[in-house]
Amino acid sequence: MSTDKKSILIIEDDPKIRRYLELELIHEGYHVELASNGKIGLNKFRENSYSLILLDLMMPEISGEEVCKTIRSESNIPILILTAKDETFSKIELLDLGADDYITKPFVIGELLARMRVIFRNKTVFYDKKIIKFEELALNLNSKEVFLNDSPVQLTKTEYNLLHHLLINKGLVLSREHILENVWGHDYFGDGKIVDMYIKALRKKLDPENRYIKTVRGFGYTLKKEENS
Repeated sequence: MSTDKKSILIIEDDPKIRRYLELELIHEGYHVELASNGKIGLNKFRENSYSLILLDLMMPEISGEEVCKTIRSESNIPILILTAKDETFSKIELLDLGADDYITKPFVIGELLARMRVIFRNKTVFYDKKIIKFEELALNLNSKEVFLNDSPVQLTKTEYNLLHHLLINKGLVLSREHILENVWGHDYFGDGKIVDMYIKALRKKLDPENRYIKTVRGFGYTLKKEENS
């Protein structure tokens, strides 16, 4: 079967099922990547491009339902849900989460492959926009464009990379050292004050009222929705 080397992300916490799917899909000609929980799965989804995601529902860290809703809010990538036989989800509920289809465990690999082929046929014009949204901000990972209230904002490459890192870690406090390592890279040996300079530039372009890009004194920076007083 020709798959044009489609890339599949499997988000499944059961190592036996994960390995079984990996071997079967590789045998069918797919490129396969694995994630053992929802947190790892979301990180991989945001860092790479995939043709389809196989997603287990019952997982630690972040539930499959939350992973599905989050992915669907950022992308139209096809999602095929893997559900246990005793999980009480109707097809309507699963589709409402944003899934394209589902299959009940235990399943025959032939049925899974057939469902995948149907999804690919139905998504022949599929284009994964991979848009990350936060309040009035939107970042398009494919076009590298940034929008504020639907209007384009011109950012430098470093400003874009810094905003992207803040967006995928929204709500978390990131130290200057962490930002330097993840945005500027391990080989950068400059002063950490460069982070302050770029945060200031982002605020000027995207958050002049300092509503979202917050300084946490003594710790670093965070992207957080301003709470009503």
